[in-house]
Amino acid sequence: MNIPQELKYTSDHEWIRLEGDIAYVGITDYAQQQLGDIVYVDIQTVGETLDANESFGTIEVVKTISDLFLPVAGEILEVNPNVEENPELVNNDPYGEGWLIKMKPEKQSSIDDLLDADGYKKVING
Repeated sequence: MNIPQELKYTSDHEWIRLEGDIAYVGITDYAQQQLGDIVYVDIQTVGETLDANESFGTIEVVKTISDLFLPVAGEILEVNPNVEENPELVNNDPYGEGWLIKMKPEKQSSIDDLLDADGYKKVING
């Protein structure tokens, strides 16, 4: 299972990567493996400012729909257009082409409070 060291994680299995003042958010490799084949991603929150842990959309697999939770408070800027057309990208490349949203964090320092790779490994390994 792939858990990149340079990312930050939540116990809800989202990852976040800061590039300048913009952050990319997606679900982890562990999450996509647990969910199975992703058939649809529904994110209708572009332009909204949400709190940390608030649902910013849903991800649909063959048997269920799961909420997606924002790792930190901020404004949703963009949904990955490639994932809208090809949701299987989340399964194939969750940390690269399968990112879900771009956002502008309210406080960049709040990202530092999230789990590092070792902390996230403890969450999934119990």
